[in-house]
Amino acid sequence: MHNHVLKDLKNTVKKFPDKPAFCGENSVLTFTQLDHAIDRIGTFVLCEGIKKSPVVVFMEKSPEEVAAFFGIIRAGSYYVPIDAEMPAVRIHLILENVKSPLLICDDSTFEKASDLGFAGKIVRYSEILSSSEIDEEALTAVYRSSIDTDPLYIVFTSGSTGVPKGVVGCHRAVNDYIDQLSEVLGFSSETVFGNQTPLYLDACFKELFPTIRYGATTWFVPKTLFMQPLKLVQYLNEHEINTVCWVVSALTIISTFGTFKTEVPKYLKTIAFGSEVFPLKHFRMWRQALPEATFTNLYGPTEGTGMCCYYRVDRDFEDGEAIPIGRPFDNTDIILLDDENNEVSRESGEQGEICIRGTSLTLGYMNNPEKTSESFTLNPLQKHWPELIYRTGDIGRYNERGELMFVSRKDFQIKHMGHRIELGEIEVNAQMIEGITGAACVYDKAKGKIVLFYSGDKEEADMKVILKDSLPRYMVPNVTKKLDRIPLTANGKTDRVALSSMI
Repeated sequence: MHNHVLKDLKNTVKKFPDKPAFCGENSVLTFTQLDHAIDRIGTFVLCEGIKKSPVVVFMEKSPEEVAAFFGIIRAGSYYVPIDAEMPAVRIHLILENVKSPLLICDDSTFEKASDLGFAGKIVRYSEILSSSEIDEEALTAVYRSSIDTDPLYIVFTSGSTGVPKGVVGCHRAVNDYIDQLSEVLGFSSETVFGNQTPLYLDACFKELFPTIRYGATTWFVPKTLFMQPLKLVQYLNEHEINTVCWVVSALTIISTFGTFKTEVPKYLKTIAFGSEVFPLKHFRMWRQALPEATFTNLYGPTEGTGMCCYYRVDRDFEDGEAIPIGRPFDNTDIILLDDENNEVSRESGEQGEICIRGTSLTLGYMNNPEKTSESFTLNPLQKHWPELIYRTGDIGRYNERGELMFVSRKDFQIKHMGHRIELGEIEVNAQMIEGITGAACVYDKAKGKIVLFYSGDKEEADMKVILKDSLPRYMVPNVTKKLDRIPLTANGKTDRVALSSMI
């Protein structure tokens, strides 16, 4: 039984002592080096008298940052990752929420950390490694007293009020997630990950925890390469990366610019994607370039510990079709609820809110009981005892094959000209137009107008004319605006707040 996320690490070190575990732009940590660093950091945290508390990690993305995360976990506390590029206002809101006694930084972030007004102790990673002796007895005592519902991280997501929400995850949920994800995607000691996502988001769990469990290797792909598609593919080939779990926007950067005509990522065998709908024309380019690779669509919210549903692509799709999100992982259940809290049947094809139940649920939002009770509610279908579910705010339905389909966000569903409209449907049709590289819709409630933002080689007036051939009149955008690029959030999703400000 995996009751602790670091349970397998010592065995992995014995099997692969000198194998690279995490590789960054400026450093590499083997499993032995990683384990020693973790023990030193864990000892330091305990010597500071910190127990079962949040510890902030304010470092550049690197193997050392991962060691800091795991060291805090080994000490029985839970890490709070903060990115140096976050706006100062957001950082202050996070620090005020968690009230951590300790902040770990590196040489590049030390000056900024010192200016944050942090009330606790600030210490550099390098100082910890040079000053701490490992206390095996103390670390062992912590491990023996741990239980699988102990928290291990807090990651912050956007809040509708502008205040970020800290999602608290525990060992049990992460271990269950890695169990299911690893079985679906086939991770092993031969896996070489190419990590794309920031380390302050839960999306990186797909690489971090399987690496230490199986003795895999993770390369942190430099952020700058995602603006240089050919060099990005060359990087993947240089390091023989065979597995990527990327947001869709990272994949489409490669296919948009015709990179496959020059070079293909020849070692890639496992490609998982999520966060956004994969435009079909780009997906086809990827399958054509890598016909032997497996492609898996992943779906899930941060509050459900990463991903909770998957669909391994096993067929072709017609124009206008969307790739299913498939079925839930084992040990997870998905229920669709209508507005009256009744379950929507699979056979009806009707839409309902996607709700999650099972081990994958996180513990809630840090110091925010009101928001926690809004999203983590009692299951209305369970009348005999209290059972929590998480309401995702996503709308889904089952297709004729019994596969779960993502329809849209509840707040993307609008009433326009007397019709209920899914803005996502307009986006899909726009993305199918030849020469269009991105599309996103927002609704101007004040003026009652659908606004389509897009990037590509079509003129604004032409977009309306073309869309009239594929959309009913009431769904054709009232306004079209051409952009050089659709803005994205840090986790690769369309930045609809930024788009709304452009109306």
